[in-house]
Amino acid sequence: MRTLITNIGELTTNDPAVGEDACGTLHDAAVLIDHGRIEWVGPADEVPADAEGFEEVNAHGGAVLPGFVDSHSHIVFGGDRAAEFEARMAGQKYAAGGIRSTVAATRAATDEELRARLSGFIDEMAAQGTTTVEIKSGYGLDVETEARLLRLAAEVTEEVTYLGAHVVPAEFADRSDAYVDLVVGEMLEACAPHAKWIDVFCERGAFTVAQSRRVLEAGIARGLHPRVHASQLGPGEGVQLAVELGAASVDHGTYVTDDDIAALAASDTVLTLLPGVEFSTRQPYPDARRLIDAGVTVAIACDTNPGSSFTSSMPFCIAVAVREMGMTTAEAVWAATAGGAAALRREDIGVIAPGKRADLVLLGAATRVHLAYRPGVPLVRHVWKDGVLTH
Repeated sequence: MRTLITNIGELTTNDPAVGEDACGTLHDAAVLIDHGRIEWVGPADEVPADAEGFEEVNAHGGAVLPGFVDSHSHIVFGGDRAAEFEARMAGQKYAAGGIRSTVAATRAATDEELRARLSGFIDEMAAQGTTTVEIKSGYGLDVETEARLLRLAAEVTEEVTYLGAHVVPAEFADRSDAYVDLVVGEMLEACAPHAKWIDVFCERGAFTVAQSRRVLEAGIARGLHPRVHASQLGPGEGVQLAVELGAASVDHGTYVTDDDIAALAASDTVLTLLPGVEFSTRQPYPDARRLIDAGVTVAIACDTNPGSSFTSSMPFCIAVAVREMGMTTAEAVWAATAGGAAALRREDIGVIAPGKRADLVLLGAATRVHLAYRPGVPLVRHVWKDGVLTH
C-alpha cells in the first residue's frame, strides 16, 4: 500500500537531522509511505512529483508522531486484582507478593481464554497508538505454564520476554534457590525457544542480586538478551547488575541512587520508567528530570498488569510523566517512542524517517502537547502499523 499523509500541522519525527529541534519537529509537513516503510518526509509543499499515485490522507492540521513503543508489559494472565487495588487506595502498602494470586488464576485458564484476553489488550493498546509491545511471562511460574504464556505472546509480538524469575511461587516457599534451579534449568529449556529476552525481578521480596545474576547469565548463555526489574521498592544492586551485564533496559528505577545514575549515564542501558505503577501503588514518582539532566536514556512504558499498573494507555503515561516526573511533553513523547525502541534495541521503529517502519499515529489535536494538556481524552484518530491503517 502506498499512502501520502498531508496537511500535517506538527510532525514529530525523532530525527534531529530533519526537523527544527531535537525531536525533529516539522510543521506543515507530509509523509510518504510505500509498502510498509517511510519513503519520504518533508514540507507539504515539497511533496515529490511521483507521489500522485499514492492514496492521500488529509491530516486536517493534526499532529503526527511515531507509533508508541511499549517496552514493558505483562498482558498474558488470568484473573483480576481489583480488590487489591481498592485495598491500596484505602492505605494498604504495595508488596511484590501479590503476584502469586494472579499465578493461580493464570495456571487455571485455558489457552483460548488467555488468547482472547491477550487479543483484547492488543486491540486496546493499538487504539491508543501503541504499534509495538513487549510482553513478559511471569504469571505461570511452572515449566508448562511459563512456556505456554510465551508461546501465546509470540503470536502477537516478536518482543517476548521470559520472566520465570518474577517471584518465588508458593510451592517453593523458603526454597528460593531451588526455584532458581528450575528457572535456569528445565524451565529455561522449555521457554527459550519462544523468547527473545530474559528478565528477573531483582528486588526485596523477589530475588537477590546473586540469584538474579545466575538467572540472567543462564539466559545469556542460551542466547537470550537481558532485561531487569530493579529499584522499585527500595535501593538495591539491580541497576548495577543490569549495566554490568549489558542489559538493554532496567525498569522501574523508583529508588535509583547517584551511583546508579552515573552507571546508567555511562552505559547504553535504558532506564524504563513506568508512571502507571506509581499512580496505582502511591509510591513516590521517579525524578525523570534528574535522570535526563545526568545523561541517562529514558523510556516510558505502561507495565500493563493486573496488580500494580492496570493501564494500557501510553497517552495516560505520557501525561503522568509530564505532570509528576518533571519531563517536558517533547521528552515524554520521545521516551514513549524512540526511548522504547532503544529499550528494545530497535532502530527500525520509534522514528519517522526514510527506510524506517511506517508506524505512525495521527492525533485529533494540533500538537503533541495535547497528550499531556488533555489527559484522559481519546486524541488518537488514526494508527498505521507497517503502513496499514489499523484504527
